[in-house]
Amino acid sequence: MQYFSGRFKEAASELILDFHSSIHFDQRLYRYDIMGSIAHVRGLSKMEIISKEDGDLIEKTLLGILEDIENGKISFSTTYEDIHMNIEKILIDRIGDVGKKLHTGRSRNDQVAVDMRLFTKDEVKKIQSYLVELIEVCTHLGSEHLETYMPGFTHLQKAQPISFGHYMFAYSEMFKRDFIRLNNAFELLDYSPLGCAALAGTTYPIDREFTAHTLGFKGPTLNSLDGVSDRDYLIEIMSALSIVMMHLSRFSEEIIIYTSNDFGYIELSDAFSTGSSIMPQKKNPDAAELVRGKTGRVYGDLMALLTTMKGIPLAYNKDMQEDKEVFFDAVDTVKGCLQVFVGMVKTLKVKDEVLLLACNDGFINATDVADYLTVRGMSFREAYKITGEIVSYCIDNGLNLETLSLDKYREFSYIFNGDIYETIAIKNCVEKRKSLGGPSKESLLSHLERLNEFLDGAKIDLINYRLNDIME
Repeated sequence: MQYFSGRFKEAASELILDFHSSIHFDQRLYRYDIMGSIAHVRGLSKMEIISKEDGDLIEKTLLGILEDIENGKISFSTTYEDIHMNIEKILIDRIGDVGKKLHTGRSRNDQVAVDMRLFTKDEVKKIQSYLVELIEVCTHLGSEHLETYMPGFTHLQKAQPISFGHYMFAYSEMFKRDFIRLNNAFELLDYSPLGCAALAGTTYPIDREFTAHTLGFKGPTLNSLDGVSDRDYLIEIMSALSIVMMHLSRFSEEIIIYTSNDFGYIELSDAFSTGSSIMPQKKNPDAAELVRGKTGRVYGDLMALLTTMKGIPLAYNKDMQEDKEVFFDAVDTVKGCLQVFVGMVKTLKVKDEVLLLACNDGFINATDVADYLTVRGMSFREAYKITGEIVSYCIDNGLNLETLSLDKYREFSYIFNGDIYETIAIKNCVEKRKSLGGPSKESLLSHLERLNEFLDGAKIDLINYRLNDIME
């Protein structure tokens, strides 16, 4: 018998039961559903809507159901559609009519809304913990290469010299923003919809502040229509996760390029590479390629939910059931990618000599030639023009800025003296750039200190976070 059988004269088609059912994916919410139910029943007892004895019996039985689920003793049924109705059916089977009192003053609309928020809070913190680990790995690798010089690129053309430490700290900053972005989204989701009921609240004298704080929320949502129909927090978090994946994908692209034979700047460990079925010499960066590919999957999850929500009138509509699979997929995909990335970056080998040798091509110290003339009184635009002519001459004659003779330099401008060679030495080009955020060792040590301060604070936040597990 279906839970809605009182209204209907005919049994539901097996087709609609299967189509309607979400138990095959929302069963992962079982723990959060039981948490929400215990908070609700405590609230009912507190306000004497049900007796304390009935409330205690319901809570005790719910805890027994939780234990049996976790021990694999319970199978769920599509007849009861979702995790919420399955658990309620088991409760009623165990304690009879007392179990039917659990749903007093509550709807599945606010029930599923609170379950998803509790689940989401935990998942955000798990993802943030992986982000902290990745930031730590990137920062540590960068700190080992503060004076490992390499070309910096724009348009994938060699541009100016930087250090590998500067390069790695750029990704530390990206993933730091991802952590903060998730913090911001967490702040907005941390309100309880429990008690909003179907859409219009309830006539029972419930205490929503009590149930919200029992579950560890900052407080209750303030509008019952919005409380049951809001999925903004899922969209915002999936947007943040899409940005995480975009950063991972950019990093993956560079790993793929930099490990290629033509670059050879870094080498992945065997543990995070694969071979070819036919070409025995191959060492493929498949982990990075898969992360790059899975980025589109997370983007698709976000677009699916945005599209689902764009035309839904207030309040709850069955379309909203589609929020779970895409959200579950997004968080699972991001967690998997972050874990792989931590291992891949932690074990990669930086080829210092290859990076330094690569600085000799591409005239990456040309800006320093122009700056040399500028600080000696020439306008930058004139210095830029002369330096461009020097580069053109070097290209035509198979030279670079280090091998061009001083006499030839002076043919372009009398300002040049022998100290030009010291000025354009790669190490000096990098170490002169001491401005905040620059690649010099001095700047990087300051940046490293700030990154470590952030990591310390982030770790404390994660340690202090603990979902208010009312079942302990």
